[in-house]
Amino acid sequence: MLKEQLQALFPDHIMEEEPQEEAAPYWMQDDPLLCKYEKRKGKPVTIIEGYNGADADFKALAKDLKTYLGVGGSVKEETILIQGDYRDKIMTFLKEKGFKVKRVGG
Repeated sequence: MLKEQLQALFPDHIMEEEPQEEAAPYWMQDDPLLCKYEKRKGKPVTIIEGYNGADADFKALAKDLKTYLGVGGSVKEETILIQGDYRDKIMTFLKEKGFKVKRVGG
């Protein structure tokens, strides 16, 4: 809408298209990622483990998950810790990205 208004005000100006961001390229693996739920210090935590790609890809995946869910978390010892119980949303997100996911526990 803003582009249309600016184009109406300045019809001679040629606007350049903004470059589209590509999806974060993750290293895909054959083994499924394990998604489980635990309580640590009385607080719910969702744990994703089993990724055997590069550390940079793993950290990028963790960042994208935290941004998607709007919650905090961290990467420790080849596991992603997400604050809260988001197993279903995480599994859906990972399947959309092309990962195989296995739910561990209830």
